[in-house]
Amino acid sequence: MVRNNKETGITQTLAAFASNVNYEDLSPDVVDWAKYLCLDFAGVTLNGSTTDSAKTVVKALEDVGRSGPSAVIGTDKRVLPEYAALANGTAFHSIEMDDINNEASLHPGVVAFPTALAMADITQVSGKEFISAVVTGYDVIVRLGRALKPKEHYGRGFHPTGTCGAFGAAAVSARLLGLKGDSYTHALGIAGSQAAGSMEYLAQGAWTKRLHPGWSAHSGIWAALLARAGYTGPTTILEGRDGFLTAYSGDPDPSLVLKDLGDEYQVTRTGVKPHACCRYNQGPIDCLLDVKQNHDFQPMDVEEVKIGMLSGGMGLVAQPEEAKRNPTSVVDMQFSMPFAAAVALTYGKASLDEYALGVPDRPEVRHIMDRVQCVTDPELDALYPRHFPTWAEIRTKDGRTMRSELTYPKGDPENPVTWDEMRDKFNLLSAPVISGQRQQEIMTAIDNLEQLDDVRQLASLLSTE
Repeated sequence: MVRNNKETGITQTLAAFASNVNYEDLSPDVVDWAKYLCLDFAGVTLNGSTTDSAKTVVKALEDVGRSGPSAVIGTDKRVLPEYAALANGTAFHSIEMDDINNEASLHPGVVAFPTALAMADITQVSGKEFISAVVTGYDVIVRLGRALKPKEHYGRGFHPTGTCGAFGAAAVSARLLGLKGDSYTHALGIAGSQAAGSMEYLAQGAWTKRLHPGWSAHSGIWAALLARAGYTGPTTILEGRDGFLTAYSGDPDPSLVLKDLGDEYQVTRTGVKPHACCRYNQGPIDCLLDVKQNHDFQPMDVEEVKIGMLSGGMGLVAQPEEAKRNPTSVVDMQFSMPFAAAVALTYGKASLDEYALGVPDRPEVRHIMDRVQCVTDPELDALYPRHFPTWAEIRTKDGRTMRSELTYPKGDPENPVTWDEMRDKFNLLSAPVISGQRQQEIMTAIDNLEQLDDVRQLASLLSTE
């Protein structure tokens, strides 16, 4: 365990740790998790590159002539590194199938991987350096997210992936630039003035949430570049009177930043999503699918659906009730528990095919959405945010009541998607963009990631040049 003393603040202690993690410090399990999540990054980003939101970012870059050496995943475009990170982070986050850390309630991979990949065009990055930088980024992002306390951070209107992500991107970039000591700490200090991400996207189903990790990656890269050039930032950006923790949370717990530092790498506490929607919907969908698979009823037989929700997620996917029962955009659908319940019970899945315009207007889907009730449960909240337990109860018109409950949704570290299932997810998501041969080449490269001399080889495989 790494400890800070009375003379060294939280920011400096975290910076010292993050700048000195070596590949040799990582256990085989940590390396395996990093490669597993890298494959998730590849598949989700390739598919996300086909969304209108991702294409719009690329068009904006083309409109201002931002050409450069870095690959924009899923395209034949190359732009400046910081803009590749912007585009790839946005694509990765666009289909809501990116990885998730429960305790921090954020998506660390959408920042860490695009940043590390882009940095390979600023300084040569080997596979081992790539892995150690990504692992470091996960640690910084997650540690800040859990210290803010998700419910408190959401309560102030912030999206933790965007806010904490800027620090994670700075941590990844600074270590790949070889920064140490004060320079590394300054990079975090500079990133603190770029930590942004408003939850107001929920009001109108806007695309801005998808931009948050991309902008964080862009900001973190520039924070590190400025620090390398001699620019200074506050060395108490995390714990200071006007620092990140106090400004962005009503009840932060600074001790959680350094808790178990060096003993438990947060990449191993990060899960993946089987379903194409918000993390708070994943467990309830699992419960509903369990009921559907074990009982005989039709969608129109459903009289009531009751979902046990974590209070931290109510404002994201369950409230306001009228809006959540009437999604009008894909973003609205991704953040609607009533819609998730309806497609799960109607189609037996909640994949990208279901999250499409027109689906909420189908009679069976509309019938169930109108009958979904989301309720909080103190017994569930007692395990939050370390775990995301849930339950679902269905009552049919003939008087039957069916229930399912779980502590660990599929994809959590305690109930993981297997490597074979991850390869299936990658192949399914990437198939619309690349050939079967290219899929195999990418999987082979990631399987042997630590052996790559230059991760630009992986970046090239992820492009369509």
